[in-house]
Amino acid sequence: MSLFALALPLGVYGLVLGLHLIVPGRWVEGYVRDASGKPLRYRLNGLRVFGITVGGWAGACAAGWLPWDLFYRYRWEGAAGACAIGLVFTLAIVLPAAPVRGLGADLYLGRLENPQWGGGRLDAKMFLYLVGAIMLELNVLSFAAHHLITFGGDVSPGVILYSALFSFFLVEYLNFEEVHLYTYDFMAERVGFKLGWGCLVFYPFFYCVGSWAVADRPNPHTPVVLLGLYGVMFFAGWTLARGANLQKFWFKRDPQRKAFGVLAPVALEGKVLVSGFWGLSRHINYLGEIVMASALALSLGYPLSPWPWLYPLYYLVLLLPRQHFDDQRCAAKYGPLWAEYRRRVPYRIIPGIY
Repeated sequence: MSLFALALPLGVYGLVLGLHLIVPGRWVEGYVRDASGKPLRYRLNGLRVFGITVGGWAGACAAGWLPWDLFYRYRWEGAAGACAIGLVFTLAIVLPAAPVRGLGADLYLGRLENPQWGGGRLDAKMFLYLVGAIMLELNVLSFAAHHLITFGGDVSPGVILYSALFSFFLVEYLNFEEVHLYTYDFMAERVGFKLGWGCLVFYPFFYCVGSWAVADRPNPHTPVVLLGLYGVMFFAGWTLARGANLQKFWFKRDPQRKAFGVLAPVALEGKVLVSGFWGLSRHINYLGEIVMASALALSLGYPLSPWPWLYPLYYLVLLLPRQHFDDQRCAAKYGPLWAEYRRRVPYRIIPGIY
């Protein structure tokens, strides 16, 4: 195990941090407010940093300076190095802060709600999501490159589809950076092991577990029709997730605005949406995430292999408890209004079923 391989994630994370600090960005106000009631400000440049980093990596590979499958070759060492970084980050950001619960809970869930430095120039949550997305993209592309190098004469179209869909997912996520300032993570979670280690290790190395499983497996010759259906399934899930998040974002910014120019907002006392996506279920965006993850697992062409299914299974484990805690948080915040919303929209995630 070489020092270079172990330090590979540190090099990527350091590069992303440097670019994040110097690449021009736009300033926006988020939903979360500070102790004085003033909205927190964020400097957003994620898509630019993503493009520079991934483009630079591709250029270096094209020039012959780096192998295209670099991150596949050192996948285990890279994951180990990222794990060490995640643990150090957790200790560094949690221990100096004032206790909130017991030490174990504080280390896992965090103590600081929205740590920022430089007046928002560097926000811990935004940086963690950015660096995780870039490292994940490098893994996805490098794993696909290994498959192309290994099976150049009979490449699996499913691996290409999987990589293209995942890349779309990451690019559009960073394109809508501002929208995510209005999501559960920013409103309710603190920064500790769960968020820090999760973004530095789990997000970039586990989300692509399907690639780990099939990058060195031959073309399963999945029918083109099925691949097309999986693509449709992915974008159906994306429509639910992105559509719901955009509708909420626009409503929070302007309660009178029609979502997508057609969906007039209907809200209880002007606070809780009960129309459009949010009239289908109370967490319809979670359903979209699960559908997208399932489509990615299927696209790889090995439906009986358990490994690609770990990704959608993770979403079930993550989102089912989260909807419960979010329901409790909203009940405490809105009181009887939330009880009325639950009556109007009885389904938690899947309309008509759950």
